[in-house]
Amino acid sequence: MRNISLLFRSVVKSLMLIMATGLTIGTASAQDVKEGESLFKQKCTSCHAINSDMVGPALKGVNDRYSEEWLLKWIKNSQALVASGDEQAVALFEGHNRVAMTPFPDLSDDQIRSILAYIDDAGQAPAASATAEGGAANNNDVSGFMLVGLGIVIVIALLVIFALNRVIRTLERIIVNKEIEIVDEEEEPKGPTLMDKVKVLSKNKRLVFFAVLMLVVFLGSAGWKTLWDVGVHQGYQPVQPIKFSHQLHAGINQIECQYCHSGAFKSKNASIPSANVCMNCHKYVTASDKYNGETSPEIQKIYDALDWDGQNYGPDQRPIQWIRIHNLPDFAYFNHSQHVSVAGLECQNCHGPIETMDEVYQFSPLTMKWCVNCHRETEVNHKDNAYYDKLVAAHDKLKEGDKITAASLGGLECGKCHY
Repeated sequence: MRNISLLFRSVVKSLMLIMATGLTIGTASAQDVKEGESLFKQKCTSCHAINSDMVGPALKGVNDRYSEEWLLKWIKNSQALVASGDEQAVALFEGHNRVAMTPFPDLSDDQIRSILAYIDDAGQAPAASATAEGGAANNNDVSGFMLVGLGIVIVIALLVIFALNRVIRTLERIIVNKEIEIVDEEEEPKGPTLMDKVKVLSKNKRLVFFAVLMLVVFLGSAGWKTLWDVGVHQGYQPVQPIKFSHQLHAGINQIECQYCHSGAFKSKNASIPSANVCMNCHKYVTASDKYNGETSPEIQKIYDALDWDGQNYGPDQRPIQWIRIHNLPDFAYFNHSQHVSVAGLECQNCHGPIETMDEVYQFSPLTMKWCVNCHRETEVNHKDNAYYDKLVAAHDKLKEGDKITAASLGGLECGKCHY
């Protein structure tokens, strides 16, 4: 039994060493890929994708086609490399219609290596839609909740190791002190049966207490996680009636968010644009060059909704049935104009990197905790702000003893009463 105890301790030490080493290596590797993913979205997504050609070529396998030293020079200043007469640089420049790549001299060598590591990591996965490349990549990020959970698992594992070690010592003492009754001197004494071992373990109060405690911790954690996630729809991405790409419109074409969502700066709701807003551009933009002279199937859906024959609108018009993604509970009041016009927030503060999403999904959890943390951290810019100027003027009148009405404090605004 003593040998079993020593063997158990040796195995435990080896497992702990392997776990610590693997965690360190995995975290360092994930950090490189994570940094590369962030830099790729900032610098590269306007011209490149991993698995498909855009303005520039698809980047899958670029690490196999070119050396790291050459890629560092190319990304920092491609035209300087072309001007130097480098054969690979000239061939790449000529092969893509002599379109010059934007130089990035501000990127360090390590940052470029992180981008290349992300491209290699993303290229190993099966080619998916632009959604996986644009929006859903954030699922690879190691969240703070996961790190805390990993720490809790390690602590519980150490407690289990400690308890099992105590159990082994107890069993050793029981076996040493137990008197073995010899039934027949000629027969060799039989060891304890499985039922005997179970009975002995069931009488060990510490072991029973530890088993019950672990069961309670497991059920409590599972129940708490289930209750905590009720009503949280982070990552929700329904299939819309028209495949509208925010990556194309807001990212590549640089269309302002409020051109379509005009209510964001002046009302409670950001508003979904009507189809006639789409027609401001799509009377002329049909993407027919990609469909052998025919109108794009997705743009044709807009024409069908408006009963547009290319010249006139018909009588059989109907609204487009968009599916709502971001939806707060009825008891929660949120005003877009107060956050956009008064606080000066960007759409990305709540909706995430919307300009990289081919299909929109709910980026933020939109929980009360998330909103409260934002309110605690966001600094209010009150300079040259008409809203706060009125409040200051009202306070000055109060100090002077003048009469103040509810109207002077915004009491006539519709949103004060009508949600």
